[in-house]
Amino acid sequence: MRPFHYTRADNASAAIAAQQAQASIDKNEPSVFARSQYLDGGTNLMDLMRIDVMRPENVTDINGLSRTPSGNIQLGSKGLWLGAMARMAEAADHPDVKQAYPVIAQSLMLAASAQIRNMASLGGNVLQRTRCSYFRDTSYTTCNKRNPGAGCAAMDGVNRMHAILGVSDQCIATYAGDFAHALIALEAVVDIAGPNGSRTIPFAKLHKAPGDTPHIETTLQPGELITAFVVPPAPFAKRSLYLKVRDRESYEFALASAAVALDMDGDTVREARIALGGVSALPWRARTAEEAIKGQTLTDGVLQAAANTAYAESKPRGDNKFKVELGRQTLMRALREAAAMEI
Repeated sequence: MRPFHYTRADNASAAIAAQQAQASIDKNEPSVFARSQYLDGGTNLMDLMRIDVMRPENVTDINGLSRTPSGNIQLGSKGLWLGAMARMAEAADHPDVKQAYPVIAQSLMLAASAQIRNMASLGGNVLQRTRCSYFRDTSYTTCNKRNPGAGCAAMDGVNRMHAILGVSDQCIATYAGDFAHALIALEAVVDIAGPNGSRTIPFAKLHKAPGDTPHIETTLQPGELITAFVVPPAPFAKRSLYLKVRDRESYEFALASAAVALDMDGDTVREARIALGGVSALPWRARTAEEAIKGQTLTDGVLQAAANTAYAESKPRGDNKFKVELGRQTLMRALREAAAMEI
């Protein structure tokens, strides 16, 4: 690991000021070139620094923000407040989260080992980087996420784990997270603090599709910091679940996953929310599938039609073609299980 300068901040203002005091990157440059980084749980940043993908000269430790509202988890009339510095394990084990928003608790429980859940923060989790081996191995120069314009070795390389939704001809790296799919399905919003003040955006606006600029992964501006997520109350939140299919049940990233939430009137779906993971380049809401089951009874034919439309825009390549059918089957199973939930 390369040497770096370490600073500790106990509140958001101090953290932002510390970042501002250091030279920052242009917002259009790859974040792997950033000279300054925030450090919370550090489970992803330290990993990437060890393998020389990330090379910050300045690291601002924001663990002190866990003693501010950014460390809290609270259920109220406006929904669920999830402080960005709360640990994954705290949210996964929180009784209100498990009872009122089970898809969130399950997505966090299935996301990582117990050791990582105890260490990693919610804010850091949604910003985790892809596990594309060509991104993580610096001996490969052809990675548009690290070296814009260099090409994408995964296109014709080993791409079994790569994305089939939201991809571009510049990048097919898969978004690795689980929690983010629960947040986008439940229409959460993100509270952000930065050098120009605070702002709130829909979670669906946080991540960017790779397009022609796969090295720009989020809409965060240099120096900005996620402080919290707010998940609104919704009639479909209780009847929700996260289904994750992976090579190893003990600990692995998803081959395909589905975050689903249903509001039912007897056997009929009033409203549905669906997000797909393990198959997409960014947190992916399947709106056409939601519309396909709205007002319907979940027969095999309706489920198959919804799964087909969810993957209608998929672009498999080489080794990952199996993900289309696996993704469809995962979604259909998730919807059946959600409809059968007793709430």
